[in-house]
Amino acid sequence: MAKKRKRSSDAPAPAAVEKPDDSAPERPERTLFGFKDSAAEPASKDAGPFFRNKEKVLITCSRRIIYRYRHLMQNVVSLLPHAKKDSKVESKQSKGSALNELVELRSCSSCLFFECRKQKDLYLWMVKSPAGPSVKFLVNAVHTMEELKLTGNHLKGSRPLLTFSSNFEQQPHWKLLKEMITQIFATPKDHRKAKPFHDHVFVFSIVDDHIWFRNYQISVPHNEIDKVDKGGLDKMTLVEVGPRFCLNPIKIFGGSFGGPTLFENPFYVSPNQIRALEKRKKAGKYAKKVKAKVRRKMHEMENTLEPDEFADLWKGEE
Repeated sequence: MAKKRKRSSDAPAPAAVEKPDDSAPERPERTLFGFKDSAAEPASKDAGPFFRNKEKVLITCSRRIIYRYRHLMQNVVSLLPHAKKDSKVESKQSKGSALNELVELRSCSSCLFFECRKQKDLYLWMVKSPAGPSVKFLVNAVHTMEELKLTGNHLKGSRPLLTFSSNFEQQPHWKLLKEMITQIFATPKDHRKAKPFHDHVFVFSIVDDHIWFRNYQISVPHNEIDKVDKGGLDKMTLVEVGPRFCLNPIKIFGGSFGGPTLFENPFYVSPNQIRALEKRKKAGKYAKKVKAKVRRKMHEMENTLEPDEFADLWKGEE
């Protein structure tokens, strides 16, 4: 009878057959703008850090603001989809620290503060928080959308084109104002409330050292016959939408709502001084009338009339 062969423990084990992977591929990482492609990551890392514009603007006003200026603020809020509106703030000396805290709490990087004084004058603070700079303007020639009733119209939330006159490149303070206006009024590309196209224009122009603001709709004919080709700017027209206002720069500060003065307008005259001059002119007119009356009385006293000899001629016949 044959003996059984002993199994050696060192014998190689049979090779396992690999089964095909029937599982679904791994899902890419999801972001705010869709799914992130892992294959495109190395190219983006080599190109450098990706910049995303996260600009947010806080828009608020002071207490006791009149309805006209409040409507202007609401118009500005409707034009900027990346703006956040907050409750009114008391206009005091400590408003800067309170507004800086408010901007930080609302996760904003800029602020537009409409400050109304004496229910007559409107001042606009344009601030980059928390490091600055900040600009204080006097707002003149205010016309809201409700007052103008213009025929222009554009979609709410669409991104604007910003145009500036050539005067902004002449002096350093105008260049600084241009950069601040660009950062605050330009809508970020991928903002969640913004529409991904341009159908209106913000126009900023300098006339007599004042910044004039206009808002125009880009009107394009939609008929098939008059269909506009790419680059067909001759058929496009601009229709004004509103609002309108004029900004008179007073001071530019190095910090947020204060700090060292970088620029001061030498031609600025406060509205209080203008009203005081008008009162003096009116008071001068009244003083002239009083002096004229006194001179008339003195003249009558110095040049008395002689008695009339015919004054009592017909009294005896009655």
